[in-house]
Amino acid sequence: MVDLTTLNDNQLTLLRRQSLGFIFQSFNLLPMFTARQNILIPLILDGAKPDTTWLSVLAKTLGLEERLTHRPSELSGGQQQRVAIARAFITKPSIVFADEPVGNLDTASSTEVLSFLRDSVRELGQTIIMVTHDVFCSFLCRPGFGICGWSNRGRPGQPQWIP
Repeated sequence: MVDLTTLNDNQLTLLRRQSLGFIFQSFNLLPMFTARQNILIPLILDGAKPDTTWLSVLAKTLGLEERLTHRPSELSGGQQQRVAIARAFITKPSIVFADEPVGNLDTASSTEVLSFLRDSVRELGQTIIMVTHDVFCSFLCRPGFGICGWSNRGRPGQPQWIP
């Protein structure tokens, strides 16, 4: 256990880079880089050598094998989001935070992305903390996901755990 209040800025940066993954609603891909380069950014920033086997597993699992040399403008929205997901998982983080990870995707792409997230919890023992307003999204990820309701005035409601 780490007491975050005792860490300086450099230590917090290393913790975020090495132990946490982030998936955003907007993909935040760098347009001048290929999909492969975008996925590897956390490792490059950390000066770490890429695990090419893990990169291959992610690319295959997320259906990106044939798209790794393409720039974001050459990818569909679903493919761009899968690149962002691979980037979040490339460091094998302890926790992945997902903020509306399928908010900009069509139903088919949303289902694929959510299935990967659900499977990563089951098969990799991954911890994912996801924020969504999409009821379909929360139910597709069951079991193991909790739903917390909020009132229309922004006050916390009672958490309801879905078995």
